[in-house]
Formats: sequence, structure tokens, C-alpha cells
Amino acid sequence: MLDTELTGLDPRHEEIVSIGAVRVRSLRIVSRETFHVLVRPRKDLPKESTLIHRITPDQVRDRPRLRHILPDFLEFVGTSLIVGHHVGLDMAFLNRAMDGIFGGRMGNPCLDTLRMAQIHRAEHWENYYDRYALNVSYALSDLALEWGLPLFPAHEALADAMQTAYLFLYLIKKIRGGRLETLSDLYRAGRNWRWHS
Repeated sequence: MLDTELTGLDPRHEEIVSIGAVRVRSLRIVSRETFHVLVRPRKDLPKESTLIHRITPDQVRDRPRLRHILPDFLEFVGTSLIVGHHVGLDMAFLNRAMDGIFGGRMGNPCLDTLRMAQIHRAEHWENYYDRYALNVSYALSDLALEWGLPLFPAHEALADAMQTAYLFLYLIKKIRGGRLETLSDLYRAGRNWRWHS
């Protein structure tokens, strides 16, 4: 499970300021196997980003640059499946950094728990009266609260990675009535969803 904290949302101009990851093995969270670092960005940390993730300029002033952190992160991740909530954003930042520093991109397969939550909700709506409810949220903390999962502080990379792990394990048990046995089953569930684009 992966999460990053950022200076902003545009991978072309903004930077990673924190990376958090936790390992899940055999559908169990391995809480002793985590990765968490703060990163010193090249430019000053914007006040707007500090208001979101609460990482201050003082906290990152003496931290290493991303180029020094990426090798350890890549060793931690290896060839594993990467799961994240809105993981495309995390991967856009990581791959832009990888390309600029090492001239290549990460080849790991990825799954998005936001997409999984949409699949689960669509299955639920097919059977119940609230299929047209418009006041739904796919924010990580809102989903955890809605489905009774343990709650972790929001917008902190390692805590968000842990929150994502709990959400992932919950959704694995719920999608298709818990009959997902392989990653192929999960990919097929996403492809067969009638609103899949």
C-alpha cells in the first residue's frame, strides 16, 4: 500500500514531500514492514500544502532529496503490486521523478482502491433503492468511516497507506461477494463493471 504527500497536484511543477508504504502479504497487513520518509523539495514548501498535510518547512529542511530516497523505496517495493487510493496521482509523481533521476519508470502493476470502491458501490446500487444517490464521497477517510474501518489521521503518508490497506482488504472481501481469489479476478471485476471506461 502506497501514499505520497505533495506540494501540489501537478506532477510537472510540484514535488513529493513524503512517501509512506506498508506491506500486505497473504491478505494480512504486515505492520512491521513499512517505509516512511520525509523529503526535502527543491523549492520552498507552499503554505497551502502545509495546511493539508501539516508538514512544515522546518521538518523537511534537513531531510534528503528524493534522488537519495528513491533507491531505498524501490528496494522496499521490489516487483510488488502497488495499491493506493487514487494511485495514478502517486505514480505520476513517482514516475516523473524516476524518469528525471534515473531515466526510467516503475513497471509495477497498480490497483486503485478508489476504483475498487466505485465497483463495490455499483454492485450495491444494483440491488438497492439508493443507486441514484448523488451525495457520495470517495475520500479515503469518508469511506473508512462509512464502512466502519479503523480510522487513521488523514494526509499523513504512512497513516494513509495503512488506511488504504484496511480499505483494500475490506473491498477484497466485499466485491463479488468475496469471491475474488486472484488479481485476475479483480481486474476482470473492474473490466466487467458496466460503467467502466
